Amino acid sequence: MQRCGWCGVDSLYVAYHDQEWGVPVYDAQKLFEFLLLETMQAGLSWITVLRKRENFRQAFDNFNPEKIAGYTDAKLAELLNNAGIIRHRLKIQAAVSNAKAFLNLQEHGNFSDYMWQFTEGQVIHNHWQNMSEVPARTLISDAMAKNLKQRGFSFVGSTVCYAHMQATGMVNDHLLSCFRHGELSKVI
Repeated sequence: MQRCGWCGVDSLYVAYHDQEWGVPVYDAQKLFEFLLLETMQAGLSWITVLRKRENFRQAFDNFNPEKIAGYTDAKLAELLNNAGIIRHRLKIQAAVSNAKAFLNLQEHGNFSDYMWQFTEGQVIHNHWQNMSEVPARTLISDAMAKNLKQRGFSFVGSTVCYAHMQATGMVNDHLLSCFRHGELSKVI
């Protein structure tokens, strides 16, 4: 069974590749979870975030945006002292401001509809032969990043947005040789 080379042989990474990466996500809170994790990943490897995912889930109240938006200075200090997560002050503060921006956006519509509008509600099926062809950003992720920033989100540059699109199945960036490409190509 052939997979995309980026997942290597690490069992956690392989499971993520085989079961989650590129599977379309339409649940607003799950999209928020992925966005929070992607912002934490900025400048780091995704496996680092995956290994800390359960710690993030516990530390950030199961990625509940209502709770995160209400974090106090005491809670932020607790997070900064939590060795189980990525302890980056600006990223932790971004989680709070992004939760507030998420809630504000939800008052005016559904976050899922908002995110999927950038691909016109459709999965973009790419046909990459090798990893060197896969972009780190696109015009769509540029537009998404710009719009998110205008709505008060932070740590959401184009590269973070494209990684988010890949993770949540807005784009199918599995290589053509990967068994998941064909399976996910059936998703409309």
